[in-house]
Amino acid sequence: MRLLLVENDCGESVSALKTLHQGGFTVDHAGSGFDAIEMLQHYDYDLAIVDLSIDDLDGCDVIRRVRRARVETPIIVTSQGSSARDKIATFNAGADDFIERPYDDEELIARLHAVARRSRGFSTAVITLGNLTIDLNAKSAFASGVSIPLTGKEYAILELLVLRRGTILTKDAFLNHLYGGRDEPEMKIIDVFICKLRRKLQEHGIDNLIGTVWGRGYVLREEFQPVSRVTNPQHSSLINA
Repeated sequence: MRLLLVENDCGESVSALKTLHQGGFTVDHAGSGFDAIEMLQHYDYDLAIVDLSIDDLDGCDVIRRVRRARVETPIIVTSQGSSARDKIATFNAGADDFIERPYDDEELIARLHAVARRSRGFSTAVITLGNLTIDLNAKSAFASGVSIPLTGKEYAILELLVLRRGTILTKDAFLNHLYGGRDEPEMKIIDVFICKLRRKLQEHGIDNLIGTVWGRGYVLREEFQPVSRVTNPQHSSLINA
């Protein structure tokens, strides 16, 4: 998942970026409120973390402005020593969650995943579509209980498709989520990833799950047809990096 971190304190930024990268997020960083507003309006993020006390704009102002601009990206606010009134103000401005610093790294990652999946209409970390199951916490995929061996990039593509089921995703959107604008390969690599992912799903009895919208991108179909025979069902549950 792709996330925007809005934080102007260098020490906090370095620590948070390390935690988020270890949690598997692709992260962009904004050091000011005005930069954050522009980035949220122009780029497609799954989540944003906004520090309440950034220098140029109050965190609540950032949230209010992006909400007025009809930006629906889920926003988690972080702050140290905030009052109940501060928390109420952030929720009234349009925040989705609030976490006090210093926070536990695992708690932060868990909250981020919870907010992200709830924003897409999923109440738990285990999502089942037909005979396909995705465990967002374990970053694993299963077909009728049998693990599907996916690389890190293949899983990330499948997760994005599942969380945005029914939405056409362009190759550029996949590249942004996989690489965050850094050292991006050519767009044709997405076709390669999709081809390999489809083959592995088909080997495990799942066919026609990922649809191609010619000239636009790929979409996870609302309904798909399981194939009648599963081949090569015995695989490791590990997802390779």
